[in-house]
Amino acid sequence: MSLYRKYRPQNFKEVIGEDHIIKVLSGAIKLGNLSHAYLFSGSRGTGKTSVARIFSKEIGTSQNDLYELDAASANGVDDIREINESVHTLPFDSKYKVYIIDEAHMLSKSAWNAFLKTLEEPPAHVIFILATTELEKVPETVVSRCQTFVFKQPNQAMLKEFAQNIAKKEGVNLESDAAELVALLGDGSFRDAHGILEKIILSSKNKKISRAEIESVTGAPKGELVKNILEAIVRQDLKKGIEAVHTANEANADMKIFSKMILERFRFVFLLRLKAGMDTYIKNNVSEDDFKFLEALAKEAGPSLTSEVLVRFITASEDAGRTSIPSLALELALADCIKAV
Repeated sequence: MSLYRKYRPQNFKEVIGEDHIIKVLSGAIKLGNLSHAYLFSGSRGTGKTSVARIFSKEIGTSQNDLYELDAASANGVDDIREINESVHTLPFDSKYKVYIIDEAHMLSKSAWNAFLKTLEEPPAHVIFILATTELEKVPETVVSRCQTFVFKQPNQAMLKEFAQNIAKKEGVNLESDAAELVALLGDGSFRDAHGILEKIILSSKNKKISRAEIESVTGAPKGELVKNILEAIVRQDLKKGIEAVHTANEANADMKIFSKMILERFRFVFLLRLKAGMDTYIKNNVSEDDFKFLEALAKEAGPSLTSEVLVRFITASEDAGRTSIPSLALELALADCIKAV
């Protein structure tokens, strides 16, 4: 069984980072104030479908009365007509029949039109839960008929702790800076973090996983190259910076990930330079050696490291990989910042 399925939350207490949603849903269940339709929105891997399944279980719906439709593949009017007809059948052995429609934004216009009447006035024994990663594509007429909840992306610290806990359950020692890289590669998704961790554990020769091993398995740029970029900016060494980008590119590193790694470390240096009282937060997110490096670099940078430089690399991170030359956005950012500072 994949880690994502093995460690999927089974009850509300196991859901991470969505307390604002769990509190409302739990309260509604206790009071018996259930809506006939819910709309869960949020980016991929944030637990929308898991919470939908937990909710159905909490209200006593059995597997026989739980129906799931993936609108990514079943999005036509005929698929919705089947639902429209089936809702009138009483549940087999539960009080409620629950219909979970995943990737709901992919339903066709004609499917939405066929669904509206049933969504607005379903039988008393029916509850709909729609899940979507693109709320803006869901018709307003549908949104207005649902109780809407927006799922938050987990932050880096949350994903790091999550990765360490899963690794521990699997009998694996995931070093702190290795967990940090898993969190970064997870890109705000529990599901993606699960997948990366599973790939690493399966390929590991022992029960101790280092950051270097993750870099090797995933193709993530080496941390040393990120340090070289930071030093190049602080010390105004364009050659060193361009060489680091070239080395990463030659190793077929994902420039989007590389840019994100640079931006994250760059932010830490900036916060340390400002003496913004974020030292403890940063220490919890990096290894001891990395913190010493960042702290020393922040002292060396002084006032030359401005918010404008950080903003330029935010733009580079957003633009990375959009051109036919993947490394171009980073090369331009380096040239601009080292020339301008």
